[in-house]
Amino acid sequence: MGLLQPDPFLNELTSMFERNRDKGSVWVTFKRSSMKSKSQKNKMATAGEPVEYRCLIRATDGKQKISTTVGAKDHQRFQASYATLLKAHMAALKKRERKDKKKGVDGDRKDGAGSTKKPKRV
Repeated sequence: MGLLQPDPFLNELTSMFERNRDKGSVWVTFKRSSMKSKSQKNKMATAGEPVEYRCLIRATDGKQKISTTVGAKDHQRFQASYATLLKAHMAALKKRERKDKKKGVDGDRKDGAGSTKKPKRV
C-alpha cells in the first residue's frame, strides 16, 4: 500500500493489530521528514525559506506495509488517536515477572561468611 491519509491509516493499523492479535508482530516507526528531495531542500535553505517538516509514520506486519504523514497542525489529534489505539490492542502483552530480592542480613548466614575481618599476619 502507498501513502494513506491519517484516518484511513489508523483504521488499517487497527485491522493489522486485529490480524496479529494471537500470533505475530506489528512494527510502527516514526521519522521526521520534509517530503522533499535534497536538491529542493538545498534550494530552500539558500533562499532562506523555512523547511516544513512532517512526521512520517510507517507500519508493517512483515507482509503488508502502510504509511502516512502528519503535519504539525494535526500531530496532537493523531497522537491522541494513536495512543487510544495502542491502549486497546496491547492487552496481549505479558506482565514482567519480578524476582524477589533476597535479604542480605549478616545474621542469616550460618557459616560466618558474613564477617569482613581479615586474619592478622604474624
